[in-house]
Amino acid sequence: MEHDEVYLIDLWRILVRQWRWFVGALVLVLLCTYALTHSIRRQWEVTAWIQIAQVGEVPAGQDPKVEPLLRVIERLQLVPFENAILKSAGYADDSAVARLYRKSLKLEPMPYAGPLIRLTVRAYSREQAAALALATVAQLRSVHQQLEQLPLKSARTRLAAIDADLQVALADRARLLQQSAPGSKGDAASRSIASVMLAGKDEEIRQLRQARLDLGDRLGPIYTYGTSMPWPVYVPERPAFPNAPLMWGLGVLLGLCLGAFAATARNCARRSPEVVALGARPSHST
Repeated sequence: MEHDEVYLIDLWRILVRQWRWFVGALVLVLLCTYALTHSIRRQWEVTAWIQIAQVGEVPAGQDPKVEPLLRVIERLQLVPFENAILKSAGYADDSAVARLYRKSLKLEPMPYAGPLIRLTVRAYSREQAAALALATVAQLRSVHQQLEQLPLKSARTRLAAIDADLQVALADRARLLQQSAPGSKGDAASRSIASVMLAGKDEEIRQLRQARLDLGDRLGPIYTYGTSMPWPVYVPERPAFPNAPLMWGLGVLLGLCLGAFAATARNCARRSPEVVALGARPSHST
């Protein structure tokens, strides 16, 4: 009975017998891996987090953000907007840096964290990648500063109107205090009416002060702020591409496989003439 299985011991004998082919293929692949890892232009990937600007004083039921989260992401992916970013960073629209920027730009919405947008982008150096991320945030901040001018102006106009009403109410209360004082001019009926009006004026002043306090808080830095980065740009020490450990691991694995294949193929090529020669020998009968 013939056995067609190839055992590990047989493969080991083939590798030992044809070790030159095995080592040669392995070395060849490792040399190619070395040349590849040192010839490919390195790319660094940075990560930045963008916090969208908001104005705390908006009509009830409206989003305080100056621009919805998904619309910001769409804006960041517009080619004219990306061209403006690259121009502000000092790169041409058709440069290699620009092509890599557009290709590598990734935006991940984080609606339950602010909301925030996580931005990743690649460039050919650590400094270049960080500069592009900062330029992206700066360009978006410039646009949002224009969008927030109108709601901020409206809120500040309302605050000024509340301040004016408060000053008028305080002046009216001072006048009513004089009229309701026991030694003031006028009869008892006038003083009684002034006392009733004074109570209403005190309530009006209290409401105006409360409204001014609430509006002042909403216009403060806790509820009203511009587009910014809550954390610094993260720039890793190692390049994102090429991944040297991964490439060397794949190179060694490919080299082993190719070396085993080369050794086996060489062994088969050497055995074929021997088998043909044995089959061609004449048989001697006794």
